[in-house]
Amino acid sequence: MRRLAILGATGSIGASTLDVVARHPDRFQATALAAHRNVDALAQLCLRFRPQLAVIADPACEAALRERLAGSGCRVAAGPQAVLEAAAGSHCDTVVAAIVGAAGLESTLAAARAGKRLLLANKEAIVMAGRLLAKALEDGGGELLPLDSEHNAIFQCLPPRHANLAAAGVRRILLTASGGPFRGRTSAELAGVTPEQACAHPNWSMGRKISVDSATLMNKGLEVIEAHHLFDAAAERIEVVVHPQSIVHSLVEYVDGSVLAQLGNPDMRTAIAYALAWPERVEAGVAALDLLKVARLDFEAPDLATFRCLALAYEALRAGGTATTVLNAANEEAVAAFLERRLPFPGIAQTIDRCLNAVDSQPATDLDVVLDADLTARREAQRIIASL
Repeated sequence: MRRLAILGATGSIGASTLDVVARHPDRFQATALAAHRNVDALAQLCLRFRPQLAVIADPACEAALRERLAGSGCRVAAGPQAVLEAAAGSHCDTVVAAIVGAAGLESTLAAARAGKRLLLANKEAIVMAGRLLAKALEDGGGELLPLDSEHNAIFQCLPPRHANLAAAGVRRILLTASGGPFRGRTSAELAGVTPEQACAHPNWSMGRKISVDSATLMNKGLEVIEAHHLFDAAAERIEVVVHPQSIVHSLVEYVDGSVLAQLGNPDMRTAIAYALAWPERVEAGVAALDLLKVARLDFEAPDLATFRCLALAYEALRAGGTATTVLNAANEEAVAAFLERRLPFPGIAQTIDRCLNAVDSQPATDLDVVLDADLTARREAQRIIASL
């Protein structure tokens, strides 16, 4: 029986994870559920799944959660320290890290240090502090399995227990991208797009922040950086291919000319079920792929001139150090401003570009350095957004 702490339980990844858990009560148990401040949704999940621990990150919401869960037998805790305890405590052996953005970094590191099986959906944590996360996993003796559909697909296409890409005979990793809702549009056509349009993804049901990242292709840029850390792959070995159907989730090309791909319907439960049960496979509730119905699979190169965020992510990866932390911080601030209608859509890439030029990269030697770079970049990004 795997005992799960689900951080970000009320989000889309949390919902998909709990759907898989509900299908296999003999294999998986949700022992801790954590959310930011959505008391009603968290309480409903706790009453259904009966975890030992319910954590609300915003302390101001603690009283309301306690009231909702009175008499349920579920222990309630609140605040950032409680989230860390949910990630590292003895009540779980597996942690689903699905808190959106930089807010999920410290709990992800805590789970890694505690030797948990870490199912990583929070790509920002590895983008900000990939080397620190690798060290925490090594020190804690835990293991990491990616929940992003693309990295989960790559994991499935690599040999078991691969030592490194060269030893496995890998030539390239090919990350597929849907292209988002604005694929094919020109820069001029993007000037007036709204948050509602940016969040209307053609294939996936996701939260607002990641939906905007998909629309700018920054989501794919973050995934390039994530692939670099997960698979020890140089930037030159990671290529992005736009695949509008979202059926091929990623590919691995080998030196003998073979290309292995993982295909499936665009449903996160496939990747989640694979990571939960690995090295076994379990039913995920996902419909079988009907290739005759799909009929065709298209591929094209990304438009880096129009969607500059992807190019900026490559630049930050090659710069190294805290440049990827600066990239992520500037993107989070810019996306938030766009969603609040304080910044036009093209201003997201402009903010990130200017921030990367304004904030010097430093060696990411420890968490304090990373957090200081994050704070500095956010302040600079806010200044740039105000000027735009």
